[in-house]
Amino acid sequence: MADTHTFLVELGTEELPPKALSRLSDAFRDGLVAGLTEASLAHGAVHAYATPRRLALRVDALAVSQPDRDLERRGPPLKVAVDADGAPTQAGRKFAEGCGVPFDQLGRLETPKGDYLLYQGVEAGRPATELVADIVARALGALPVPRPMHWADNDFVFVRPVQWLVMMLDEDIVPCELYGQRAGRSTRGHRFHAPADIALATAADYPACLEDGAYVIPDFALRRAVVHKATDALAGELGGRAVYDDDLLDEVTALVEWPVAIAGRFDAHFLELPREVLVSTLQAHQRYFPVEDETGELLARFITISNLESRDPEQVVHGNERVVRPRLADAAFFFDSDRRTPLADRRESLRNVVFQRALGSLHEKSTRVAALAEEIAQSLGYEPGPAVRAAALAKCDLVTDMVGEFPDLQGIMGRYYAEHDGEPESVARAIEEQYLPRFAGDRLPATEAGRVVAIAEKLDTLAGIFGIGQRPTGTRDPFGLRRSALGVLRILIEGEIELDLAGTLAAAASRIPGVEDAEGLGTELFDYMMDRLRAYYLDGVGALQAPIDVFEAVLDNRPSSPLDFHRRVEAVLQFTRLPAAASLAAANKRVANILRKAGLTDAAPVDPARLVEAEEKALHEQVVALAEEVGPLLAKREYRLALERLATLREPVDAFFDSVMVMAEDEGLRNNRLALLARMRGLFLQTADLSRLGG
Repeated sequence: MADTHTFLVELGTEELPPKALSRLSDAFRDGLVAGLTEASLAHGAVHAYATPRRLALRVDALAVSQPDRDLERRGPPLKVAVDADGAPTQAGRKFAEGCGVPFDQLGRLETPKGDYLLYQGVEAGRPATELVADIVARALGALPVPRPMHWADNDFVFVRPVQWLVMMLDEDIVPCELYGQRAGRSTRGHRFHAPADIALATAADYPACLEDGAYVIPDFALRRAVVHKATDALAGELGGRAVYDDDLLDEVTALVEWPVAIAGRFDAHFLELPREVLVSTLQAHQRYFPVEDETGELLARFITISNLESRDPEQVVHGNERVVRPRLADAAFFFDSDRRTPLADRRESLRNVVFQRALGSLHEKSTRVAALAEEIAQSLGYEPGPAVRAAALAKCDLVTDMVGEFPDLQGIMGRYYAEHDGEPESVARAIEEQYLPRFAGDRLPATEAGRVVAIAEKLDTLAGIFGIGQRPTGTRDPFGLRRSALGVLRILIEGEIELDLAGTLAAAASRIPGVEDAEGLGTELFDYMMDRLRAYYLDGVGALQAPIDVFEAVLDNRPSSPLDFHRRVEAVLQFTRLPAAASLAAANKRVANILRKAGLTDAAPVDPARLVEAEEKALHEQVVALAEEVGPLLAKREYRLALERLATLREPVDAFFDSVMVMAEDEGLRNNRLALLARMRGLFLQTADLSRLGG
């Protein structure tokens, strides 16, 4: 018998949802690996395959069986298990029977509490052939299926009806049944090019048997690369380059098993439409790749990926051109029609569009955002006019025909229509930038008015949804509050904008209908945003990644400005790299404990006349000197330089603790030393609580 197996499972289905295919494949692989690990089945590489009609996994070097396991069971006390003559009692015999061995094969276990019967044996590992079917079933049952469905009169559900099942260990079929299909060795090729069943001689033949003659590339990453390469090559032949979107590339890959790139064209007069309209029409609606020239101007061409090698490719081209033409004609009609009504004239229509039932209409929301934008702009020293005007018009494009048909163009069309209406450039750009950043890693607003409106819009949404008690829980976040919170933090930190976030949140909360305690709601919102800021640093969302203890050290000071918070984090991170860091962090922790146990809440002034020991005099002298030195640095928020100077306290602090009894019997002496430690710790606390460092 071979030392290991090659294991294969393939679930054939009706066409799987393309946007979920990669996620389903990854989850299937992860679930199988977790199941094999739990079953103690060693294995080599696990290869995942996914096409529109199949999810498959191949496991190399799968152990033939679980390893044998040593068993040890303690039985009843010896005085209960045997009688005075040494013969087994009923309790002893039953224990032996339960272990499946004669009584005389049991051992003895000596313990301080007495001797016991002991069984020692070996449990043989179960063969893989008995385990893999159940592991597969559990992995499939745990898939994040978007919308599970029934079919026929079955009791079970899956993402799509299951058509066939392959499950093999080497050349042998693993006998089982899943989703109404008995496992076999027959897979299927391309629906049209190779519709007949294909018998696999061995699990190792997969995926070569599909690639060679069956017109299927089962490896998702390989198929994606083929799509990318073929599209690039064809775009080059057209004298341009393809316009890619990663999500679209994934979706197209998930729609085909045998990708064939073909080129089409559309009427050149459609190039007069905004670029974003053309790209959205071609990508989002048709799943085509636009083509641009070397200057970035779109060409009247597109590339689509067919799922077959047609004997008459011109017919395929004409079919795709015929489909896209009315879509572009609709877009052109919407663009012309929408521009006949200025954005400002559409504002009244927002009264009829509900933002959220308890929070009123989009008109009410835009009014709140405009008022908050004015307050934010003034606090930042910006001219508030452009931001206020942009906020008032920000949602007007939502009632245009174009955005009704192409929701992904909201804000973008607002900019085009504002420019057409003669609005200032700053207003037009801010209308588009209100939604930035739209996703992780997206660009930030580049204009003053855009930053202000983006912040105000997101904070109003946060305050409103929190104000009506619909804080996000678990994975449920229908209003995208996590994204909004992180977006505001990114704008403030990465845009280097100094804003009192706590005060601004309270101001946003005060405008939400029905909110009685705006300060309390503002505090709740601030805490929520600090949770998002924790993720920003721990997950490395921005350029700076910081460990939890550094974040908590700064959070204890609750800086109201995220930019100020960020500069403190940078400073503490730099401090942790200094030779004195560990010693001073430990000293801060020790001092914090001493002060807490002593019940010292307010730092009393230090009386130099009561300083007795040379070490406490030296520490006091340096603390006084450093207080004068770091004060101006802290005022300018140069926290890194301040901590570098405070690092010079290492030697006098170490000497103080080596030679001075803090908790002296003399109350006056003790309190004076506590005051000295409190003042020393206070110098550090102006930046962060270093006692948090090191766990």
